Amino acid sequence: QTYPAKPIRIIVPWTAGGTADTRARIVAQRLSESLGQQVLADNRPGASGQIGTDLVAKAAPDGHTLLLATTAPNSTAPSLYSKLSYDPMKDFAPVSLIAFTFYVLSVNPAVPVKTIPELVKLARARPGELNFSSPGNGTPNHLSGEMLKTMAGIRMQHIPFKGSAQAIADVIGGQIPLNFENMAVVLPHVKAGKVRALGVTSAQRSPFLPEVLTIAESGYPAFEAVGWFGLMAQ
Repeated sequence: QTYPAKPIRIIVPWTAGGTADTRARIVAQRLSESLGQQVLADNRPGASGQIGTDLVAKAAPDGHTLLLATTAPNSTAPSLYSKLSYDPMKDFAPVSLIAFTFYVLSVNPAVPVKTIPELVKLARARPGELNFSSPGNGTPNHLSGEMLKTMAGIRMQHIPFKGSAQAIADVIGGQIPLNFENMAVVLPHVKAGKVRALGVTSAQRSPFLPEVLTIAESGYPAFEAVGWFGLMAQ
């Protein structure tokens, strides 16, 4: 009956400006209105989401420190790291699923490809020379690139960043040729012509980019990558 007794923090284990940050701020605003108490999004990025996630795992279990949980630190990390400072299954109580997301493979407009087969052909001609960025090691964005590498039999170098905003900025600036990025982050840049979309990782085409083929349609029928966002308590 006394909850919440003080302002609530939603720890976002990613940098500002990305999809997780946007989701957290939408939820925080609505919770503030419904609970009558201030709810704030608090960005604590680093280590592919593990720093912020660990912070919540060690917080007082009183419901005043929540986690904007995401795929990398809460789903894939146990498979990628031999030792974590938290237990994704035991240290958190799931509150609600917020959203699913998928990714867009896009390139800088200067890269001379317009389709996935053309990108694969270029990567085969230049093995190991093409870089792709992501918000961090073990993110669905990163693993999408690794899955394409495996399926297509190509070599590309992964460049991890601390968040989506930085990862896409270097593609726009031409420092990195391509990346896999959340639709919400990359769509404005596609529409503005700052990057060229080659394919989406969902099983069906996106209504936001209906002219862009799925990677499954582009010659890799088993390809699908989906991420999730949720709210968790300690």
